[in-house]
Amino acid sequence: MSLSVPSIYEGASPLPAGPRWRPHPRARAFRSEGVRTRLFLLPVVLIALVLFLYPVGRDLYLSFTNFSGYSAKTNFVGFANYRALLSQTAVSTGLAFTVMYAVATTVVVTVLAIPLAVVLNRRFVGRNLVRAALFFPAIPSLAILGLVWAYILAPISSGAINSLIGHLFGVGPVPWLSNDLLARLSVIFVGVWSQVGWHSILYLAYLQSIPADYYDAGQVDGASSWQRFFYITVPQLAPAMTVSCILLITSGLNVYALPLSLTLGGPGYATYTVTQNIIQLGVNGDSIQYGQASALAVLFLLMVVTVLLVQVFLMRRREARLR
Repeated sequence: MSLSVPSIYEGASPLPAGPRWRPHPRARAFRSEGVRTRLFLLPVVLIALVLFLYPVGRDLYLSFTNFSGYSAKTNFVGFANYRALLSQTAVSTGLAFTVMYAVATTVVVTVLAIPLAVVLNRRFVGRNLVRAALFFPAIPSLAILGLVWAYILAPISSGAINSLIGHLFGVGPVPWLSNDLLARLSVIFVGVWSQVGWHSILYLAYLQSIPADYYDAGQVDGASSWQRFFYITVPQLAPAMTVSCILLITSGLNVYALPLSLTLGGPGYATYTVTQNIIQLGVNGDSIQYGQASALAVLFLLMVVTVLLVQVFLMRRREARLR
């Protein structure tokens, strides 16, 4: 026989529920992943702004002075440095060749790298070896490549190419680096040769992410290999083209080591670049004109920013249209 002991809680009304604890809205916002990511990036952004804004602001100030690089006393000269740049042949020639180099390398590398990436995406014997060989020219510095190609393209009979064509065809030495036009073309050729392999690997990475179903559907519909290339491959590579063209334009506008080691900026000012002009005016020239170098740097920065903004806008529109 069991005895049931009545509980003191029988028949008692349940305890009223207390207020439920909820985190403060600011605490919930801080715990979100996006806010934490921004907070972690804040020191990096601040350091980048300081390291960018201070040099730009200092150059902007010095561009309106007659600072020589040594004297502590400077005088405000207004736009005299900017006006002086317009009358210098080296500056105008360097700007023209810089733009020519940037545009030519961007166009030629893009035209060559995309078909090359399509070929490298196929299966054949020694494919990995070919990929590594094409990527190798991007590893050494452009200064070293310029010195090597300066021997290959030497405009004398003992130059590698001149010696070869002299033995094969009996042709006299070609002035590869001593003729204005040939020197410009030689610098552009070496620039294309050093970058086309790297950018073909970039396109290859994007190419391998394209679903094979697109090509199977095109083949079922009777599309030829050229039609599949222009209507499937090229539109799908639009994001890669945006990245590649931006990298090519920025590296082309900032080119310095390659023409300096290959031609020393010659003959005359034929292969001078804007960066070489800035260094010659502000650091390495016979008479230091730091104010003019700062003025040229400010103008060059404005030009690069403008070109990049226009390029990004046009490439994004093209990318949206192709997709």
